[in-house]
Amino acid sequence: MRWPIALVAVLALVPPWSGDPRRPMIRGDVTVRAVRYAPPGGWPARVGDLVPVGALSLSADDPAFGGFSALALRDGRALLLSDGGNMVWLRIAGGRIATLGARTLREGPAEGWLRTDRDSESLAVDPATGRMWIGYERANAIWRYAPDLTAQAHHVPPAMTRWPDNTGAESLVRLPDGRFLVIREGRGRREPPGHEALLFAGDPALPGTRVATLRYFPPPGSVPSDAALLPDGDLIVVNRRWHFPLRFAAVLVRVPAAQLRADGVLRGRIIATLGPEVGGENVEGVAVTRERGTTMIWLVTDNDVAFYRRTILAKFRLIE
Repeated sequence: MRWPIALVAVLALVPPWSGDPRRPMIRGDVTVRAVRYAPPGGWPARVGDLVPVGALSLSADDPAFGGFSALALRDGRALLLSDGGNMVWLRIAGGRIATLGARTLREGPAEGWLRTDRDSESLAVDPATGRMWIGYERANAIWRYAPDLTAQAHHVPPAMTRWPDNTGAESLVRLPDGRFLVIREGRGRREPPGHEALLFAGDPALPGTRVATLRYFPPPGSVPSDAALLPDGDLIVVNRRWHFPLRFAAVLVRVPAAQLRADGVLRGRIIATLGPEVGGENVEGVAVTRERGTTMIWLVTDNDVAFYRRTILAKFRLIE
């Protein structure tokens, strides 16, 4: 078929996509590179209740790499989840990493064509089965996946439906007794003080699961960005503090386990404030491991998939 020259010229001028940004999908064969990172002036002996172990600056030749919003570790394997539904598995040993694979979440809210369709901000993993629960911030939904990333269940809990766009489930924690805690990132001006948190009696991806409302009070000038459970049942909450023009600090708070109850008020003690130690980047993911009887705190930063910012994976020993 012969196309009229005028029509071909018009089509050549029309952009292939003019709506919201398309979702970048990571390659399955991506290779992650790592170089050691140290803050200017070197590592301090300790930062609050944390002793620095080391940090890596991660990169890859894939435009979809980065933007990590959640982190899970188990048996020397790290799972990094981005806020665009991309997942990267790494093996970490002796300060070195090996890329184990990468996948894009095919099943999730909406069509998956746009980045906002897979605004995956939080992650909880069952270490016994490998099942994963992912919180989608814009959809205000919780999805459960099998280890092969097949979707098993999903639900928009009624308690989350009224949360405005882009203020939702930034933190998702699975408790040993099968309960789940969700902490909302944002709060409305007319809402009571503190950030709403939901304590689910069971699987939040199933309709009908009983839920209780709590309030979390972050340090002044900060908002919660992720949380993880310590071995003694206490909660570690990472809070983001923004400094103009584009510098961040991570304020880590330890919340006593006794506060994790229906109608509870979640307040904690600041155990560390990290700035240069994480490159002034935005810490969005936290995980906890045990190594030879000591507790390790792992953090990963969200570089918003910007080439001029860093993805830092940092490790600290908790002083107990």
